[in-house]
Amino acid sequence: MSIDLLSSATPWRTFRWYRGQKHYSGSYWSATMRDHVIYESRLELARLLFADFDPLVRGIVAQPFLMKTVGTGEIRKHIPDYLLITSQGPVLVDVKPYRRLTKPEVAFTFSWTRQAVESRGWRYEVWSEPAAVELENLRFLAGYRRDRLFPSDVLDELRQTDLDGTALGDVPQVLPHQPEFCVRAAVCHLLWSHDLQTDLSQPLSASALLRQTT
Repeated sequence: MSIDLLSSATPWRTFRWYRGQKHYSGSYWSATMRDHVIYESRLELARLLFADFDPLVRGIVAQPFLMKTVGTGEIRKHIPDYLLITSQGPVLVDVKPYRRLTKPEVAFTFSWTRQAVESRGWRYEVWSEPAAVELENLRFLAGYRRDRLFPSDVLDELRQTDLDGTALGDVPQVLPHQPEFCVRAAVCHLLWSHDLQTDLSQPLSASALLRQTT
């Protein structure tokens, strides 16, 4: 099956919300896809945030297909969580908490999935809990991911201004003629869109130093 065809695939499974359910399911509006992408746990939602923030990712497909193999005398089935279509090739992703990776059933499933995926020349990734600070930073910046919400003139001015080495909290002073709240929001959008960068391994604060994207 071609990547072009898979890029328009609908999720293999569907889910419903009900009171008392164990899984935290929902849909996330992806700036990459300009559409909603489903998730079935908070950890899957975290992976979606990282994928949506990744400039190499061109497409995100949830539950793209069903895989089957014969193991230990029985047919095994598996639906991967996400297919990421990137500028460096397809990446198939399974999301699982660290504590469950050593379970024999999980280890077996991921082993044969990796073999099948890599035999096609694709990359395979098992993704678990990310660094807490980086995740919190992305959760914050994701609130500024919708470019249509920001005045284009403010974004253009910021892109044309040398902000390299400027503290995040000092940016409104660079454009004093623009409303401060607009400038602060626009800077966060430019961090999300990678027009600007900062160290996301540290908590975002007014003292965070900005870097121009080269």
